[in-house]
Amino acid sequence: MNCIFQQKCRFGLRSLLLFGWMTYGWMGGAAQNVPLHVDHVSVYEFLDEMAGIGAIDLNSAVKPYSRVEIAGYLKEASAFGSLSSRQQEEVKFFLRDFGKELSATRPADKAFDLFYYSDSLFRFTLNPIVGVELFSAGGKTAYHRWHGGEFQGTIGKHLGFYGSLRDNYESELLGGRSYLQQRRGSIYKGDQDAQDYSETRGGLTWSWNWGSVGIHKDHFVWGSGYNGTNIFSGHTPSFGFVSFKMKPVSWFEFSYVHGALVSEVVDTLRSYEYYKGTREVFANKYMAANIFTFRPVPRLHVSVGNSVVYGDIDMNPVYMVPFLFYKSADHTYNAASNNTGQNAQMYFDISSRQINHLHLYTSLFIDEISTRRMFNKETQSNYVSMKGGARLTGLPPDFVATLEYSRTNPMVYQHIIPTTTYESNGYTMGHYLKDNSDELFLELRYKPIRGLDLGLSYTNARKGKDYQSILIAGEEAFHPEINTEEPRWGLPFMSEVRWKMQKIAFCGSYQIINRGLITFKAEHNDFSGPDTDLYTVPYLMEGPWVISLGMNYGF
Repeated sequence: MNCIFQQKCRFGLRSLLLFGWMTYGWMGGAAQNVPLHVDHVSVYEFLDEMAGIGAIDLNSAVKPYSRVEIAGYLKEASAFGSLSSRQQEEVKFFLRDFGKELSATRPADKAFDLFYYSDSLFRFTLNPIVGVELFSAGGKTAYHRWHGGEFQGTIGKHLGFYGSLRDNYESELLGGRSYLQQRRGSIYKGDQDAQDYSETRGGLTWSWNWGSVGIHKDHFVWGSGYNGTNIFSGHTPSFGFVSFKMKPVSWFEFSYVHGALVSEVVDTLRSYEYYKGTREVFANKYMAANIFTFRPVPRLHVSVGNSVVYGDIDMNPVYMVPFLFYKSADHTYNAASNNTGQNAQMYFDISSRQINHLHLYTSLFIDEISTRRMFNKETQSNYVSMKGGARLTGLPPDFVATLEYSRTNPMVYQHIIPTTTYESNGYTMGHYLKDNSDELFLELRYKPIRGLDLGLSYTNARKGKDYQSILIAGEEAFHPEINTEEPRWGLPFMSEVRWKMQKIAFCGSYQIINRGLITFKAEHNDFSGPDTDLYTVPYLMEGPWVISLGMNYGF
C-alpha cells in the first residue's frame, strides 16, 4: 500500500512540475493584468476619443481594460502625429498614473500615491477613497458620502492583484432594485429614510503574452453603448466570477466568465430552524458567458457570443468549458424541457470606426426567438433587445456628439423560473430599463482644456406593461409573483406607456489631479405614467430640477 501511495505521489509531483514547466514555457514574459474599473469614466472616455480620431484601434465592446493595456494605448496615442495641445496634455496626465505599468522602476513624473513601492520583483500601490455628493431637489437636500481604500500591484512577470473597500451612506434613498435608473445596484441596510451599504471588489490574475486567467469580485461590461449597454451592463452589485481572456493574433480575441450570482430565492428544503429563528438559504444560481471578437480589417470589430444562467443545481463543469454553445449543452441535461432547463441567451455586436471621427455601432441581444413564428403577431416570441448609435469625435475639435437608440421587447431578461432570471441580487444584468422599453439618448460634450469635460444631454425613456410579474406600486418587489394570467407569446411592444421619463441634463467634471475629481450636474426630469411611483426613486420626484455637486479622490 505504501509503495502504491509513494508511486501516486511521485506521479502527482511529476505531473505538477511538468504542468508548471509547460505553463511557464507557453506563457513567456508578459506584463500583468490588473483591470481598471469601469467607473474611471475619464480614462475610458479619453481612450474612446483617441479611437475616434484614429490614434488607437480599440475594441470598446468588452470592458474593463487592464492597466497595462491602457498604458499601451496611451503610449501609442502619444506617437500619433495629429493630437491637439489639449490631447497631448491629456496623454501626459494619464501616463503619470499608468506609466507605472511600462517600467519596473519608479517613473520620473509619477502621480501622487499614498504609498508606492516598486522593485524588479514587486510593485504595490495603496490609495484612499473618499468622496461626497450633495443633492438638491424641490428644496430638499440630500447627500451621498463614501470612504475606503484601494490597492493594486504585481509580483514577477505574471501575477497581478487588486482590491478595494467602500463604505457608503445616503441621507435619502437614491437607488433600489425596482427603480429604472443608471445608478449601479447596491445592497442597502438601514431604515427607510437613510440607507448605507458597502462594496468590496478585488481579484487575482495570472497573465502571459497572449492571455490571462483570473478570479474576481467585480463588474464587467459587454456591448457597445454610451448610455448603458444591453448585453452585460454592469448594473448589478459586484459578484464573484472566474475569467479567461486571450488574444493570440491581432485579428481575434476572446473573453469568458463564469460567475456565482445571488438568487435571493429562499430554498425552503435547505433552510432550517435554530434557537432564535430560521436560517434561510438561497437557491444556487450561476452564469457562464463568452464573447468572440473578430477584426477583419483595422478599426472594425465584430463580436458574437452566448451565455446561460443556471440554478437549483451545483456548479456544472460543462459550463466551465469556455467555448461551448450553452443552449445545446443544456439540452443534454434537461432533455429540452423548459421545466428542468436553464436560461440561455445569444448576442451580437458590431463596432466600426473605419470612417475617421465617426463611430458606428449596434448590438443585438436574443433571449428567445422562433424563426417559425417570427412574423406571426399572435404567436411570436421575439424576445430581443437592440441598440444602435453613432458618435462623432473631433468635428469640430474638442467636441463629441452622440446619438443612440435602444429598444427591448417584452419578456427579455425575464424567465418563469425565478432562479434563472437574467439578474443578480434582483438587479438586471442587461439594459437598465429592463423589458418592454425603449430609449432615445442625445449628447453633446465639449473638452476645452485638459481635465475639463462639459456635457449636455437629452434622454427620452419609456417603459410599457410588465407582462411577467404582478407588481405592487410603492413596494420593492424583489421576486414578485409570476403572472399566470397573461399569455407569453404574441405580446405587443409598448401597447401602453406605463412609465415615461424625459430628462435634460447639463453636467461637468474637472479632474484636478489623477483620481481627484470635481463634478456638477443640473438635470430637469419629467416623469409620467401610472407606474411612476413604482419605477422612480422618491427623492427624484421632490421637484423637476435636481442639482448635484460632488468631490472625490478615488473611484
